[in-house]
Amino acid sequence: MTQTIYKICILGDGGVGKTTLVNRYLTGVFKDHLKITIGVNFYVKKLDFEGGIVTLQIWDFAGEDRFRFILPSYLLGASGAIFMYDITRFSSFRNFNSWMEVFEEGSKRNEVQIPLLMVGSKKDLDYKRAVSYEDARAIVESYDGIFEYIECSAKTGENVLLTFEKLAELMMKRQNIL
Repeated sequence: MTQTIYKICILGDGGVGKTTLVNRYLTGVFKDHLKITIGVNFYVKKLDFEGGIVTLQIWDFAGEDRFRFILPSYLLGASGAIFMYDITRFSSFRNFNSWMEVFEEGSKRNEVQIPLLMVGSKKDLDYKRAVSYEDARAIVESYDGIFEYIECSAKTGENVLLTFEKLAELMMKRQNIL
């Protein structure tokens, strides 16, 4: 039986739903009032996959500016990453370039390109949308390092599993496991 470990880093502005997404993925439960992440939170999820065990180490980074300086060092050895923004808060989308500068600074030390997903959160609040689907897709298509765009809702569970499955698939393909 093979065992593979993948380090996943989740980044984006504070309050976009990073911790809520991870919590929903790990427990299947939506928790509305989670405490703000200070620095980084670390989670582990084990999956059975084609006769082997895949372990996801999920690193959830605080979104406040005062913690961004730690991100590049934590990206070392990462297998995949998720940039998350809130579809109802344009400022979290506008900050994409700033986050990508930090991401690129940290990921350039890795030997291979890290699969990166862009995830729009709070899809259940579509009626309050401030960022169009088309604008997000345009960023994905113009930025060479993003492999996929997904919108999800930790509240309803829509596309939560898909987000992590897609990233796991990209990481396994990179290692020629798939």
